[in-house]
Amino acid sequence: MTSFGIMTAPAQVDYPDILEVWRDADAIPEIEHAWLYDHLMPLGGDPLGPAYEGWTLLAALAAQTERLRLGLLVTSNRFRPAAMLAKIAATVDVVAGGRLDFGIGAGSRPGHPIAMREYAAHGLPFHDAAHALGSLAEACTVIRRLWTEIEPFDFQGKHVNLTGAFCMPKPIQRPGPPIIIGGRSAGLLRIVAEHADLWNIPGGDLEDVIARSALLDRYCAEIGRDPQAITRSIHLSVSYDDPSATRRAIAEATAAGFQHVVLGLSAPYPAGLARWVADELLT
Repeated sequence: MTSFGIMTAPAQVDYPDILEVWRDADAIPEIEHAWLYDHLMPLGGDPLGPAYEGWTLLAALAAQTERLRLGLLVTSNRFRPAAMLAKIAATVDVVAGGRLDFGIGAGSRPGHPIAMREYAAHGLPFHDAAHALGSLAEACTVIRRLWTEIEPFDFQGKHVNLTGAFCMPKPIQRPGPPIIIGGRSAGLLRIVAEHADLWNIPGGDLEDVIARSALLDRYCAEIGRDPQAITRSIHLSVSYDDPSATRRAIAEATAAGFQHVVLGLSAPYPAGLARWVADELLT
């Protein structure tokens, strides 16, 4: 069974506009999940335009909705220490009543100059790809432990070092929110095979998407994990002017085995957008 959701990038848009789309979607059963992205500055449009911090906004939207599963597609592991991120996510899951899907990834592509400016502007270090992948794997390990272990623990890794680590309250979901890891590199797919409940990849080049899914199957087999245990998720951009093109993209993705579809909605949002998505794209 395929599930469908929406993504509203929280940049170049006002909070009331995002809130309206999410509230409308919350009342439409065909739309099962809703997402934000995790960037501290706009990736397009006016470089000095508004961009909301993802987890803060997600908590606000969690408090204003009742049914939708929700998350960030995906959290940049470069922005926040792992134990702090576990605490933030547990808090949002409580606010949401157990509706969080925990999205995480290695962080912005090194060759993306617009995204790169976020780091210098916020005093954040930007390490190489090997560091990003190593720290992501360790983060997934300690976040799971923080959500499940009842006693404080120490963790000494190459990238993450914790003493007396403890998370309370725990997430409502047990053993924790599903983990969705986003990305396409071979190194990241090895982390997906070990840690993820869902794997997300941007659509566009379906042939490459299918090849990456097959590579994930191989990595799962290498560690003895059933590839079917990882739900395949894809992000598809929505065309308001040509909904038939979006419908074709959805059909091709689902035929390729992607059972979790996230429909990217661009701002400004037309009136009644959530209802339009359900009527034009999902029926």
